[in-house]
Amino acid sequence: MENGVCDNGVCSSESVNGGQDVWSSKESDSLSADHLVVMVNGIMGSSTDWRYAAEQFVKRLPDKVFVHCSERNVSKLTLDGVDVMGDRLAEEVLQVIQRKPNLQKISFVAHSVGGLVARYAIGKLYRPPETEKLEDASTNGQPQEPSDAIGGLEPVNFVTVATPHLGSRGNKQVPFLFGLTAIEKLASLIIHWILRRTGEHLFMTDDDGGKPPLVQRMIEDQGASYFMSALKSFKRRVVYSNVDYDHFVGWRTSSIRRIDELPKWEDAVNEKYPHVVYEEHCKGTDAEKIEPTSTEVSYPERLEEELVTGLSRLSWEKVDVSFHKSRQRLAAHSIIQVKDHIGHIEGADVIDHIIDHFQT
Repeated sequence: MENGVCDNGVCSSESVNGGQDVWSSKESDSLSADHLVVMVNGIMGSSTDWRYAAEQFVKRLPDKVFVHCSERNVSKLTLDGVDVMGDRLAEEVLQVIQRKPNLQKISFVAHSVGGLVARYAIGKLYRPPETEKLEDASTNGQPQEPSDAIGGLEPVNFVTVATPHLGSRGNKQVPFLFGLTAIEKLASLIIHWILRRTGEHLFMTDDDGGKPPLVQRMIEDQGASYFMSALKSFKRRVVYSNVDYDHFVGWRTSSIRRIDELPKWEDAVNEKYPHVVYEEHCKGTDAEKIEPTSTEVSYPERLEEELVTGLSRLSWEKVDVSFHKSRQRLAAHSIIQVKDHIGHIEGADVIDHIIDHFQT
């Protein structure tokens, strides 16, 4: 069993770079846990942002999961760009898998821009079925049935929390810009001064040698980067979204919806999840059956439509959350992941919802 500090049935260890591993203090449980859960922080965040959720995962699923809170993209390193961060995360995940040979499955739980970073990383970690055939002596030397793999492990859950899947450019995608066109245009011009390369990726103003914006490229496989094949390989894809009071990531971009697809919601009726106000399961849509966007709409609108259409080819579980009655509602972007176990504890029911629906 690994060395670490144990308390209340949960052990944790911290690397020199700040990453955290969390597992059950019961040796028989920790030895049988074969499901790696990788938790990814958002912009200017750290591995401690997911500490509450990581501990809850292990307490609830002690013999199932081994949780790793990512360490490679923290603080100012989160400004280096989605691609650079994604490469670092992919390398980190492979190192965790290498030192835990009993792992068989893998899931991701990511907050904010960390969801885009995780999407980039799985595109690098994915290997198509034809390259995953292994010889097995028990089958008389015949290759096993091919299957998709992320880092050699079976992909299960891909969960994002308040992630700007449609980017942050225009059309009220960043609420604190008040939806004013002039301010949104100005923000797209100066964002690289504030959030550097990551800002360019979020506002889709990046231009790598004449290529389309990275977020746009990530709705298709690109050479050895299997962005969509990797996403498709997971048994579940889930988006948790704030319907209001998230001043950094708007409802549409985090829930992958068009304006007319935003549902009417009411206060939650399930006492177990008082802040979950709407849930739906969306089947994948045949992109060929969708009418092309009119050329009369603006470039940001055409780009947004392309992103929605591309991502909607896959099925998604969508969970909408509201903290409108909370005294801390202005911090909804952090409450939804319980970034601080004291100040943001009202989001604990969202973490419970994630765990209760988690496929092991």
